[in-house]
Amino acid sequence: MKDIADYPVPLDLGGETVQSGWIDYNGHMNVAFYVLAFDHAVDRLFDIIGTGPAYVEREQCSLFVLESHVTYQQELVEGEPMRFTGLILDSDEKRLHGFLEMYHAEKGFLAATYEFLALHVDSRERRSTPMPEAQRARLTALRDRHANADRPPAVGSRIGIRRRA
Repeated sequence: MKDIADYPVPLDLGGETVQSGWIDYNGHMNVAFYVLAFDHAVDRLFDIIGTGPAYVEREQCSLFVLESHVTYQQELVEGEPMRFTGLILDSDEKRLHGFLEMYHAEKGFLAATYEFLALHVDSRERRSTPMPEAQRARLTALRDRHANADRPPAVGSRIGIRRRA
């Protein structure tokens, strides 16, 4: 497993391509598939922390997303490449607050953002439990590396109709 210091800030969480089955009747990627693509990027983040599939099988614990907020900035269409970046905004012994951005991989524009809160859960008991020290140390190291990164404007955004006074 790579040393945390070897990862860029923000994290490079890879990419994928908009699939034909992800297109809705408006001719662009359906909202459900933005969440799916972000979920794939979150899985890659969990691999970096050391809480990926091998960990889940071995420890019978996992990180569960409790809450998420997606913003849609610019549409994507079939065949377009995406790339993802991520920041750890905060963490403690059981929780991770993260923020991901989805970009068009060739044109560079921001397509969407995904803010989430995840909880470490014992899969047998279905209850929250502290992360083992190794995973907590990696997460804390990422959080500390990301502490001085520019906070994206969409972090903590609220939904509502803005009215002019």
